[in-house]
Amino acid sequence: MQKNNGTSNRMARVNEELKRELSNIINYEVKNSNVTGMISVTRVKTSPDLKYARVSVSILNSKNVKQTLAGLKAASGFMRSKIAEKMNMRVTPELVFELDESLVYGEKIDTILERIMKDIKPPEEE
Repeated sequence: MQKNNGTSNRMARVNEELKRELSNIINYEVKNSNVTGMISVTRVKTSPDLKYARVSVSILNSKNVKQTLAGLKAASGFMRSKIAEKMNMRVTPELVFELDESLVYGEKIDTILERIMKDIKPPEEE
């Protein structure tokens, strides 16, 4: 039982470290003209054999979100080589990028709630 917990802790540390390194690489080292806007790495989930890492990214203020995601996929080899340099891992995972729309969804919910609150007038004080 203890082994499993230690393994999951290790995976969590690997995922966090990958998330931090990828954030730095995307924001400071990727020089792809298609990668525009503010890109946040929201989550990294690495397969148990460390061969693949699913990278969830949130893209805000981009000229074209699909183009930015394609640019990230195109730069994944470069990012993988940078990860290999910076992190001491036996296997450097292949990066699989996916769009995380939870921030956009949250923004939409906030907008709806603001509209509802404007429609509800506070009771008049006596």
